[in-house]
Amino acid sequence: MSASSTDKGLLTPGNCAVIFIDHQPQMFFGVANIDRQDLLNNVLVLAKAAKIFGVPVILTAVESKGFSGNITPQLLDLFPDQAPIERSSMNAWDSKELVAAVKKTGRKNFLIAALWSEACLAFPSLQMLEEGCGVYAVEDASGGTSKTAHDAAIRRIEQAGAVSVTALQVLLEFQRDWARKEHYDEVMAVVKEHCGAYGQGVEYACTMVHKAPASRKHCTPKIQSTTDGHR
Repeated sequence: MSASSTDKGLLTPGNCAVIFIDHQPQMFFGVANIDRQDLLNNVLVLAKAAKIFGVPVILTAVESKGFSGNITPQLLDLFPDQAPIERSSMNAWDSKELVAAVKKTGRKNFLIAALWSEACLAFPSLQMLEEGCGVYAVEDASGGTSKTAHDAAIRRIEQAGAVSVTALQVLLEFQRDWARKEHYDEVMAVVKEHCGAYGQGVEYACTMVHKAPASRKHCTPKIQSTTDGHR
């Protein structure tokens, strides 16, 4: 991938798009490399990061009526006006509609999260790399039918040129600078709701250090910008 399509190697809300592939009940059932609730949690971190920062999102599903079920409602609810692209092929890149949607974004870099990793993540990633796209596999928002299958898929696409990231990493990369206040409260809300110990630490700092009332919806710490990159 070309470094010129990123901000000196970093993704920004303006230089990438996100593709969610097959986050459907039957596909979740088959995941064995990660706790399924953790997987869903990571999917929502990624989805909310895209929504907060206005990043183009593509939703696609395989055999919704015949096998896999509808895309998980938590994901659909975040993008209520977007109809998922329906497919029969395991390889999303076989879908002319999806290829058209990718091109319509005008972006060169694509964050991809998919179930299952060994097929629905690997197949389109490999072919998109051949097309010259920058592919960033969101590893913890994807899942395989075994740890071996998931790890082998990640190795394969990395060897072909893809880059592995995590959902929280994407959220923080979009925010990047804590002095940027436009989406600060929204980012902190996602951290508190979905990011475990990190979110609990934010809540503690908010209520115990900064004496704000205990409220998941409205409590966000107003901390001075620092250079160490931590909160």
